[in-house]
Amino acid sequence: MQSQSNRLITPVLVASSLILMIGFGIRASFGVFQIPIADQFAWARSDFSMAIAIQNLAWGIGQPIFGAIAEKIGDRKAILLGVAFYAVGLILSSYAITPGQHQFYALFVGFGVAGTGFGVILAIVGRAASDEHRSMAMGIATAVGSIGQIIGPLLAEYLLGMFNWASVFLIFAGVIIASLSLLPILKAPEIDTKPALEETLTQILKKAFYDPSFSLIFLGFFSCGFQLAFVTAHFPAFVTEMSAQISGDGILASMGVTTTSALGAFAIALIGGANIIGTITAGYLGKRFQKKNLLAVIYTCRTIIAILFILLPMTPLTVVTFSITMGLLWLASVPLTSGLVGYIYGLRFMGTLYGIVFFSHQLGSFLGVWLGGALYDIYGNYTVVWWVGIGASAFSAIVHLPVKEIPILQRTRTSLSDRIA
Repeated sequence: MQSQSNRLITPVLVASSLILMIGFGIRASFGVFQIPIADQFAWARSDFSMAIAIQNLAWGIGQPIFGAIAEKIGDRKAILLGVAFYAVGLILSSYAITPGQHQFYALFVGFGVAGTGFGVILAIVGRAASDEHRSMAMGIATAVGSIGQIIGPLLAEYLLGMFNWASVFLIFAGVIIASLSLLPILKAPEIDTKPALEETLTQILKKAFYDPSFSLIFLGFFSCGFQLAFVTAHFPAFVTEMSAQISGDGILASMGVTTTSALGAFAIALIGGANIIGTITAGYLGKRFQKKNLLAVIYTCRTIIAILFILLPMTPLTVVTFSITMGLLWLASVPLTSGLVGYIYGLRFMGTLYGIVFFSHQLGSFLGVWLGGALYDIYGNYTVVWWVGIGASAFSAIVHLPVKEIPILQRTRTSLSDRIA
């Protein structure tokens, strides 16, 4: 049986991070396709956004399923299955000509993201890392995954200048298949601590479901998904339509960002870049402070930033400022939330338990993307759904405060000792 490495940077961490980067890079690019596809077929904005919403919901449903598959038959087989779903979904989507087809094929893509995403990958990283480095390793994996968010939208925008959107989907299908070359490197040790082995999946699920803290973590992750998915899917279009024009002799123009459409893609890339710093910092702080309090701070800051952005006139400066500040908080919640689940409920079934919590995130993602398109078609702008996201973020800041950040086995033993005494 393999032992956990005392090193922070390991081959498992590197391979895991690259798989996240590729998978999330492709996923983050979908917002860039919204206007080209809608314009080609003369669809309402809600038609393609519904496909992205379904993709996010399928991701959420698939996350605990793939977590359980990984724990049952192995991590690498689960990732292989996820890549197969991802590639098939992209290939089929490239031939879709109706909203219904795009929305149906989005199910495949969503399951593909689940099989190559946080639930499976962070469980591998968590098991491979020592207690000392676990929080930081999860932060690094999440941060490297965010590099995909920088590359994906910009690469999609670049490729759309040479190919139609369907051809770009096929190119991305080839890229996700190529990620399978990293599978031989992934080999995380099994958790062999006696208390963990004594717990069955049914037993730990029962304990988690009856624990109010698990419910609070589940509810708190909702707004993260709502805001992130809305911004990823709709922010490029939001900026394209609402931002003031870019000065021809400014810094952005010198970088090749000369249109509001390019600014929208650049904004997503900026968020991804800032997120690298944010997630690594969150991983570092997660070892030194209570994770629940850090999460409350993150959601409070998100709320304030979102309020300021919607109240101020949208200019290239406010778009860049929002992208950097929100990016610092973007996926900072992921290593903290996954780490919190692993700390309280143990690492053996972390993939399944975090997958269940992540379903809340993806339910929020579904509503964020869908409401963004639906309310845009009603009001002609994104203002109403933006305020909904602000309310959800404030709610998440509050619900994390009562979470009991104590291992559940320790709580159980303390409770038994108190009864005996």
